Amino acid sequence: MKYYKWFNKNTSSLRGKTVAVSGATGGIGICVCEYLAYLGANIVCLDRNAQKSNKLIDNLKVKYPSLNAKHITVDLENMNQVKSVVESLRQIDIDYLILNAGAYKIPRHKCDTGFDNVFQINFVSPYYLARELAPLIKQKGGRIVAVSSIAHNYSKIDVNDIDFSTRSAASKVYGNAKRFLTFSLFGLFNNDETLSIVHPGITFTNITNHYPKLIFTLIKHPMKIIFMKPKKAALNIISGLFIGCKTNEWIGPKFFNVWGLPKKQKLNTASQYERDTICKITETIYKEEQ
Repeated sequence: MKYYKWFNKNTSSLRGKTVAVSGATGGIGICVCEYLAYLGANIVCLDRNAQKSNKLIDNLKVKYPSLNAKHITVDLENMNQVKSVVESLRQIDIDYLILNAGAYKIPRHKCDTGFDNVFQINFVSPYYLARELAPLIKQKGGRIVAVSSIAHNYSKIDVNDIDFSTRSAASKVYGNAKRFLTFSLFGLFNNDETLSIVHPGITFTNITNHYPKLIFTLIKHPMKIIFMKPKKAALNIISGLFIGCKTNEWIGPKFFNVWGLPKKQKLNTASQYERDTICKITETIYKEEQ
C-alpha cells in the first residue's frame, strides 16, 4: 500500500470493530472502504444501489478474503428509509459511523419532508443519523465522522430560505447544506470528541463530474494533476476515526485545505450568532422528523 507508513504512524487495527459508511460506492467512499478492510474492520455499506455496493464488497474480498461486510439499502432522500437504517445499525451494534454520502449538482426537487433534496441528502438525513446513533457510538467508545466541505464557506445561511431552494448556484446550495451539517453537529456534541468533522479538500470524483461535457473533457486531466487523488483525500476521513474534534476544529489537507496529508485545524468560518441560529433551526427540523 502506497500510504503504509502513514497508516503505521496514524492508525491502529480496527479488527473486531464495525464501521458503517454512507456513500460507500462513491469515489472517496470506495477508497475509505478499502482502507477499512486493510485495517481489519467489519464494514456496513450504506448505499442506494445494492448492485454497486455488493460489487464493491466482492472486489474487496478478493484482496481481503476474511473481510466481514454487508450492504444496507438507504436513500438519504427518503426519511422512512433513514429511520429504518437507524434501527438496523442499532441491531448490528456499530462502533463507528462515517457520514460520507453527498450530492452536489443533481436534478432538484422537494422531498417528502418538504426540503430540497440537496439539503436533505447533505444535512437533514446525516444529522438525524448522527443524533440517533450518537448514544450507542459513545457507549462503544467509537466515533462519528462527518464529511464537511470547504464549500460550507461559500455563503451564509438565510432564515427565509433555509434549504436554499430558491437558489440555483450548485456551490452555494451544497455549501449551505454542509454549513448546516458542520455547525449543527458542533452544537450537538459540544466539545465531545465522539465527533470528528473532516473534509477531503478538492479531489477528482463523481461529485466533480457536473460540468458540461466539453468543459469536463478539457478540465478533467488538469484536475487529476493539480488536485489530490481520492486515495489521498480519503486519508482525511480515515483520520477522523482516530482523532476527535472539539467545537470549531476539523481535519483536512494541511496546506490551504487543499493539498497534503491530514491535519487538525481551527475552523472559524461562522459567527456565534449564526452557529446558534443553525442549532435552533436544526432542533426544530429534528423534532418534526421524530
